[in-house]
Amino acid sequence: MVHEKTSIVLAGVGGHGVITAANILGKTALKEDMTVYVSEVHGMAQRGGAVICTVRMGKKVSTALLARGTADAIVSTEPIEALRYISYANTHTKIITDVNPTIPFTVSVSGEKYPAVERIFDEIKKHAMLYKIDAMSIAKNAGSVITKNIVLLGALAAADVLPFKPDVLLETVLDNVPPKYRDINRKAFNGGIKAIKSLKTRSLK
Repeated sequence: MVHEKTSIVLAGVGGHGVITAANILGKTALKEDMTVYVSEVHGMAQRGGAVICTVRMGKKVSTALLARGTADAIVSTEPIEALRYISYANTHTKIITDVNPTIPFTVSVSGEKYPAVERIFDEIKKHAMLYKIDAMSIAKNAGSVITKNIVLLGALAAADVLPFKPDVLLETVLDNVPPKYRDINRKAFNGGIKAIKSLKTRSLK
């Protein structure tokens, strides 16, 4: 399949590896001889604030600007951040999120309450296609909770959105971690793929 343009939004909380995941996608696109733009808006990321990155890639991408309602996928390390950027989604957008909430710094200091997770999911489903996975548990089973972003990259790779094959993305992941952590990251990535494939299988039943 020819992908002229693919637009991905990555969102989460500082410390979840959102920027790292965006850069890995960008490096993979470059490896495949695509034009790619990676933009970062991370504010108070180091203090647990909300983080968003956009990645636009393909053969006919001429700007980093992502218009509202044009994302092919939104990948979030926690539920409310997926909902926060729902304006980028349309009914065909695939939203992939960890089911485990993390209260962003910006929410805790404002005195706001974190909504019930199921209410968040119900709202997302009104606007886009929702894929929710327990990325935290998958990362733990792989050997390290800090690989949650890699779990989500694996999930994205299995969602039939990216303009390159999962193996190419995994290769970039492994190229960007020290050798002693490659097995853990491979398990995390494959765990994300398996989670999405399981969701697809259940939806067919």
